[in-house]
Amino acid sequence: MTTFSRTALVLAGICGSLFVGYCIYFDRKRRNDPDFKKKLKEKRKQKKVTKNSGADGLRASDLKDPESVQRFFLQEVQLGEEYLAMGQIEEAVEHLCNAVAVCGQPSQLLQVLQQTLPPNVFQMLITKLPTVGERLFPQSQASVAADEDVE
Repeated sequence: MTTFSRTALVLAGICGSLFVGYCIYFDRKRRNDPDFKKKLKEKRKQKKVTKNSGADGLRASDLKDPESVQRFFLQEVQLGEEYLAMGQIEEAVEHLCNAVAVCGQPSQLLQVLQQTLPPNVFQMLITKLPTVGERLFPQSQASVAADEDVE
């Protein structure tokens, strides 16, 4: 074995040992932190609430960010399709309504949905749309009413 390869091997062993020691030290420090468990539980609870919230997962501040709106739209369409495949029509309609509500061109999306969905499911979607719009955009409904009062 050459001197160069032996030196490289020793150096790699030292670096690996230092890395493992670093991980153990900070893991112990993290676990001994009195607020660690509280923070972890709070973070998990927040994640669960956000995951289960569906339409509430899109905050009013996110409506100004096109990337967030697009991500939310695609997520809702995907969830709607998954629920349809499982036969859970009401959940599917809920998610598809959310997608239509944030869609940039809802009339085109509704045309596509009308062609692809069974008539009874599409009818449920149409009847549910106004309530979803009010729930997703409560501030915009108030501003529209205020604009109408001014004129």
